[in-house]
Amino acid sequence: MAAFAQSAPCWVDVQLPDLEAGKRFYGELFGWTFRAGEGPYADALSDGALVAALAAKQDGRMPTAWGVYFATDDITASVARIREHGGQVITDPVRAGRSGVLAQAADPGGAVFGLWQAGERKGFQKQNEPGSFCWTEVYTRQKDKVDAFYEEVFGFRSAALDDTATGDPGTAEPGVDFRMWSPAGTEPGPDTAVGGRSVITDAFPAEMPSYFLSYFAVADCDASAETVKRLGGRISAPPFDIPYGRMAVLQDDQGAVFGVLQPPVS
Repeated sequence: MAAFAQSAPCWVDVQLPDLEAGKRFYGELFGWTFRAGEGPYADALSDGALVAALAAKQDGRMPTAWGVYFATDDITASVARIREHGGQVITDPVRAGRSGVLAQAADPGGAVFGLWQAGERKGFQKQNEPGSFCWTEVYTRQKDKVDAFYEEVFGFRSAALDDTATGDPGTAEPGVDFRMWSPAGTEPGPDTAVGGRSVITDAFPAEMPSYFLSYFAVADCDASAETVKRLGGRISAPPFDIPYGRMAVLQDDQGAVFGVLQPPVS
């Protein structure tokens, strides 16, 4: 399993009230199979490759949500930068056996994310293919603070999308303020982007917190949306076309929200 570049998204997992129900839902939707992990945790595999994990919530106050982790080769230094630049450390670095070391934090707008310093487990064994992770973006009301935070903490170089060419990849509304993140040392733009930042507009309830939305690649966006409905989930944003393919925002049958993206035909 190859190491991930510094600050690249390298893993996603979901916290669910009912782990077995989650396995049935995502197994049907993405064709995932599962193997037992440590504790109430199930690794998800697509064609035998690690793509995500499902975890049973240990505390009912925890949100039912997908979480994303960013790679770091020095988690202690990353945690220090988070504190220095206005973020909050929720869970200090903790070792996950021989797999690696993890921490959880929130940006200045309150969006929660994870850090992963790899040991034996590097992260995804497959991505950008149907049934695997392909994109993540943070939604915030404090874009100026958040933009500076991710640039300082992760070294991201960001580029604004041309609003005349596209809307926000996470919404059907055109002209929304959106920036793409590219790793340090690369030319910022769509070809190098690993994630992005959007803005929570007044169209959403004031109590909606900042959050990360992660996407999975699919072969057929419309069919995936219909499958989610059939399995008891909900469609938050029906399928629509963007320059990068066809996407939808969906919710599983326990309330966790995620996106799906069908790449354009080349």
